[in-house]
Amino acid sequence: MRRLLLAAACAIFAAAFLAAPALATHFQSESYAELLAQLHKREIVAIVLHPTGPKAHASARSGQHYTVTYTQAEVAPLHAAALAGGSSFAVATAKPASKTVHHKLRYIAGGVLIVVIVVVLVVLLLGRRRAFEEEGPGDEAASASPPAGSG
Repeated sequence: MRRLLLAAACAIFAAAFLAAPALATHFQSESYAELLAQLHKREIVAIVLHPTGPKAHASARSGQHYTVTYTQAEVAPLHAAALAGGSSFAVATAKPASKTVHHKLRYIAGGVLIVVIVVVLVVLLLGRRRAFEEEGPGDEAASASPPAGSG
């Protein structure tokens, strides 16, 4: 029972770290005209422009997320529609890429994986040792030899 609980705890611990990428936001493609229509209906909560794309990310009240491509001439009408619809409007700025962060996260993930493997091995070895101690060292030899009074 203890082994089962410990193995389940290790599995949950590992799943928590490995499932983080699965929680990433999924953006659906949408046209600029559809985005303006949703802004007029007040369905959009926030818009973030990414000038390097040029793409805009929009978040709807329903929880859906959209990606819209735009031209430079469409920025002013998009900004005006966002302000009129009560949506927040922001322009993203490019931040310098940090190469050490990715390596740091990989080392942390590798360390967690090694710890989980070691814990599982220790649990399995302790369970095997206890089973061997319960059998006793002479039980195998005694069961293999014929009984003394039968010959």
